[in-house]
Amino acid sequence: MTSITDRFCPKCGRPSESDGLCNSCRVAETPWAVCDARMISTHCPGCGATKQVNTWTDTNLEKEELAPDLARKAVHFHDDVKKRAIGVEIRDISPNRSRARLTITGTLYGQAVEKTCLVDLVWHKEQCDRCNRITGSYYEGIVQVRAEERTLSPFEMQTAAAIATQIEDSLQAGGERLSFISDMTENKDGLDITLGSQHIGIMIVQGITAQLGGRYTTHPKLVGEKNGRQLFRITYLVRLPKYRRHDVVKVRRGYVEVEQVDQRNVRVFDLSEGRSRAIKEEEIQKKIGNARDAETALVAYISGGMMGILDPLTGETKECQNKAWQGISAGENVRVLRDGDALVVVR
Repeated sequence: MTSITDRFCPKCGRPSESDGLCNSCRVAETPWAVCDARMISTHCPGCGATKQVNTWTDTNLEKEELAPDLARKAVHFHDDVKKRAIGVEIRDISPNRSRARLTITGTLYGQAVEKTCLVDLVWHKEQCDRCNRITGSYYEGIVQVRAEERTLSPFEMQTAAAIATQIEDSLQAGGERLSFISDMTENKDGLDITLGSQHIGIMIVQGITAQLGGRYTTHPKLVGEKNGRQLFRITYLVRLPKYRRHDVVKVRRGYVEVEQVDQRNVRVFDLSEGRSRAIKEEEIQKKIGNARDAETALVAYISGGMMGILDPLTGETKECQNKAWQGISAGENVRVLRDGDALVVVR
């Protein structure tokens, strides 16, 4: 039984919970979900990056993986819709177009709602900012890796290249898409690395000198002006030390192995005394080799303070001083470098 205070829907006459329309009529009057007719995805044919507004983002997703999310972005819900869900079915129409059938469900004012809509997905190709710079031979700097009074060793060449690649990967993963290496060339002078940004340049030279020693200098060159700002290209010149790690050199008191070089001193391991110490570069008389290139030789005998080593090339026995710190016994193999006819035992 109704009373005079009961509220009725002015449209259908059924009881209403408010002074206005009942929930069923409110749902019928409300555009609770609206779909865009077309969605455009812009991607780079060179690297696969996708563009949103004016920003490019690297992605490893294929078109089939991108399509469902792109289609769902076409749906715009009324704020009052709860328990939202969107089912997606994709059908390719052409290489550059797909069609999505969306089944949209939810609840509105306590009523279950459902509708379907069709959305065209357009796959647009555009060269991204990074690929555009690379193909246009754009660069902001060059790292030149050289060595003081010598050529780079294969180890130094490979290490410098690996450091540069690792830094590029790290910056790219962090979102710095324009911090790229566009070219890396080995030549008779050393290694040249062409770069897309000045930031990656400074990080590479710092990484190389931290691991291989040496120092670097920067040489900017004005190349133009854009929007009132001067544009520079920078050459980063890395000079690796004259002596590199594990070089075995002769000094007045014997032989030492280089451990580290800075601008003032050379840190070495004394092969006679079995300890590390610092020397001046002027104390070095000559280099006899690098411990990485040492040969393996057999210790034939130990006698007092001397040991006999079989020369791996001639088979002759050559005597060397037996240093107490080495702890060598007859029958063991040792690593040796040559200084003329003499053999020098290294670590």
